[in-house]
Amino acid sequence: MKLNTLTSFIVTTYICFNSVAQASAPQPVFTPAQEARIGEIAAEYLVSHPEVLVAVSQKLQAQQEARQQLQFAVRVMDNQVALLNDTNTPAFGPENAKVAVIEFFDYQCVHCSSVAPELEKVMKTHPDVRYIFKEWPIFADRWENSRTAAERGLSVWKQKGAEAYVTYHNAIYATGKNEGNLTKEDIDRAAAKAGWRDSGKESFTSALEKNDELAKALSLTGTPGIIIMPVTGATPKNITVIPGAVPAERLEGAIKKASL
Repeated sequence: MKLNTLTSFIVTTYICFNSVAQASAPQPVFTPAQEARIGEIAAEYLVSHPEVLVAVSQKLQAQQEARQQLQFAVRVMDNQVALLNDTNTPAFGPENAKVAVIEFFDYQCVHCSSVAPELEKVMKTHPDVRYIFKEWPIFADRWENSRTAAERGLSVWKQKGAEAYVTYHNAIYATGKNEGNLTKEDIDRAAAKAGWRDSGKESFTSALEKNDELAKALSLTGTPGIIIMPVTGATPKNITVIPGAVPAERLEGAIKKASL
């Protein structure tokens, strides 16, 4: 069946349906035989024109992603203070930046490992953005050094500040070790590059618990979880939430959107 013919059939069917629906007494719209034939015609057309299924699938996916982004954006707006103004969270970049990139990550996460060099590129090309690092060691129950690396990162931040923290952060990912392969020695070497010195027993349980609660409030289900937003004037139209690894170009596009 050609597209014009199918369109005419659908229109005719719609008119018939409305006429029947407006009748005073309820009655069947189609006979079983008619329903069967309609199904056959539709099936034959879709088999002959698979591109229609592809187009419909793409549109449905786009609609689903748009709904998900809206839901994410609303939650981000409800939690702006915790995302942007937690002094216990490592941050790098100008305090008066107009745009913030916030990442929830785990040092043992293979996808976080793949996005790390992409984020490093973006940090070099967009020095006017504020980068906020939410340590979220979701694999700590499986791999102890997931939490150890996160705690060490927070210690570096507390002891040495932003520059040292970024040095440590990048040094951990530069090892190329994840999925349980990161060692205590790797963590010590990365911390030493940042100028960190062991200052005794420290507890970062509260900070990590807050990050976990915040991630769940945002409905993040894994790492990395990346949020790009304006520091002021955030709306669903200028917030982007990326639940997964993406290339630098995608991050740059989201930064541009947040800057408008």
